[in-house]
Amino acid sequence: MANSADEKKNATGGSDGSSSNMPLSGVRILEFGQYAAGPFGSMLLGDWGAEVVKIEPPGGEDLRRWPPQVSGPDGDYSLNFASISRNKRSITADLKDEKDCARIRQLISKADILLENFRPGVMDRLGFGYGDVIKINPRIVYTSVSGYGHFGPYYGKGAFDIAIQGASGIMSITGEEDGPPAKCGVPFGDFASGLFGALSCMVGLHSARRTGKGCRMDVPMLSCMLACSALQTSEYWGTGNVPSRMGSAHPRNAPYQAFQAGDGVYFIIAAGNDRLYSILCDTINCAELKTDPRFISTKLRATNQKALQILIEEALKAKSADEWRELMDLAGIPTAPVLSYAEVLQDPQVIASGIIQPMSLPNGGETKTIGNPVRMSGYEFEIFQQPPLAGEHNDVVIEEWLDDRNGW
Repeated sequence: MANSADEKKNATGGSDGSSSNMPLSGVRILEFGQYAAGPFGSMLLGDWGAEVVKIEPPGGEDLRRWPPQVSGPDGDYSLNFASISRNKRSITADLKDEKDCARIRQLISKADILLENFRPGVMDRLGFGYGDVIKINPRIVYTSVSGYGHFGPYYGKGAFDIAIQGASGIMSITGEEDGPPAKCGVPFGDFASGLFGALSCMVGLHSARRTGKGCRMDVPMLSCMLACSALQTSEYWGTGNVPSRMGSAHPRNAPYQAFQAGDGVYFIIAAGNDRLYSILCDTINCAELKTDPRFISTKLRATNQKALQILIEEALKAKSADEWRELMDLAGIPTAPVLSYAEVLQDPQVIASGIIQPMSLPNGGETKTIGNPVRMSGYEFEIFQQPPLAGEHNDVVIEEWLDDRNGW
């Protein structure tokens, strides 16, 4: 990775480190972000060539201090922060200092998008609410990601990922049937809301360029989680039954879960229709299950899936998980191992995808990261800007955006 601004410009064609041929080249984004949802969304847009400038408090945002920290010649650097901070720049500003605020207002006048994920009301108190910003730049797209949105009885209520998972119903259906509520192993609320935030930025930008008027895009995490729960809400409205925890099983389909093989190892079988179920029965030498009246339709298999699980796992005792998966792959039955992250990061399909990328850190350290998962013809993903130091780009952003060579 090139180290100086000139090297980046020469290598990739853009003074911000990006290429003029990238899909979002020329789009300028100010990120008032912290922790995960907003920063993840802006990073995704940065991956496609948008010029993202992260605005942080002096000393940097709190996520910079989270473990794990990787050591380098110039100190430690948080890998959690690095994982959602590539392809963006950082400036630091005290938003309670009028001189710094005046600089930020100048940058707002040059931006296409402002993406923030503070608690509702915070940006207004700082003088950078939507009403303040559109007076500076009427064409700007102002995207807000927050726990509950800028409306309703929960306006101003704080939220982290686990709170939203609980409030949205996600935790009521996650975990084993007889166990306590459990959160998703990944911060689903944060990252899904970040995706909706990035999508909202692009929808708003298209609208602004078509109409000449900016807009506010309000992205409540609670609503995002409900939008991802379409099957659960439709089940409730359609049947009156409250969705509940089922471990890895499915309320409307079976066999469709993790099963234990003869070696004690769990693996996935997804025989999700009549044809696949019939093939599975033949593969595990249980042809009689095809005509068992308890299992002759998808609905009946789902209703009687506990009994079906017992019978399938009894048959699976004959071989190891790897042996069964090989046979099911040959038969065309969707199957998969249950991998740890140590295993999946070495999986040949993951390696072939190229999604694991080397990444330099600004402290001189080196690490790996997960790149953008989407492939686009004629474009190859790259990390053109390593995760920044706090305030690393104060002067260069002022020079490039405002043509001011006097520095911050």
